[in-house]
Amino acid sequence: MTDPHQPADDRDTARQAAAAHTAASRDIETFLRRVPAVPGPDDIVEYATLLAREEQVRAERQARVAAMGLPIGSVGTE
Repeated sequence: MTDPHQPADDRDTARQAAAAHTAASRDIETFLRRVPAVPGPDDIVEYATLLAREEQVRAERQARVAAMGLPIGSVGTE
């Protein structure tokens, strides 16, 4: 069993950041499953909020993964 007082290493924080990103992506999926065919102003605000959160936790995940030695400058699709 791990010591709860021992600081997390880079892999642990990267996994936690990945889990947070997964949760944020699932929240967007849940929203898209229930949004009406014609979204209203409240739907647009909610989506913008969810998207901003997802982008924030994605950036955090990327930073944590880079800290553990897997930096990726950019990914192109060619």
